[in-house]
Amino acid sequence: MWAHPGKQLLFMGGELAQEGEWDHDRSIDWHVLADGDHAGVQQLVRDLNRLYADHPALWSADESPAGFEWLIGDDADQNVAAFLRRDPGGHDLVMCVANLSPVPRHRYRVGVPQVGVWCELLNTDAGHYAGSGVGNLGGVNAVDSPAHGQPASLELTIPPLGVVWLTPG
Repeated sequence: MWAHPGKQLLFMGGELAQEGEWDHDRSIDWHVLADGDHAGVQQLVRDLNRLYADHPALWSADESPAGFEWLIGDDADQNVAAFLRRDPGGHDLVMCVANLSPVPRHRYRVGVPQVGVWCELLNTDAGHYAGSGVGNLGGVNAVDSPAHGQPASLELTIPPLGVVWLTPG
């Protein structure tokens, strides 16, 4: 939930999905990085931290309701949730869309505040994270078709049990 308001917390070993519980009497299980899945999680955490630092929308308005806006919080049938993060100056915008089901969602419409190209910042199902590679080929185009209380919308492919972040670009 790096995109959700609030400060991020990761216990020792979580950055590489070690299987054992955190234990102050032993070191991190670095050997698990020989497994591609664990190395993929490590790469994902590295990229999440970089994106978090690079996008003020993700951290600069944590304490303000203006920094967070629900887009989709009521689609229990599809198990999809979506929200926007904004920086106080309105210069940075990040949309987070999560598919909490094991089924990919193709052509899933999400309302957005502006038309134009939206670039995929992050796809947790990308191959370099040991995912299956279901995604949006780097971006999608938002059109002048209102949805979810927004003046424009776009159609996304949301990977199974995955999250995508997009930004206007």
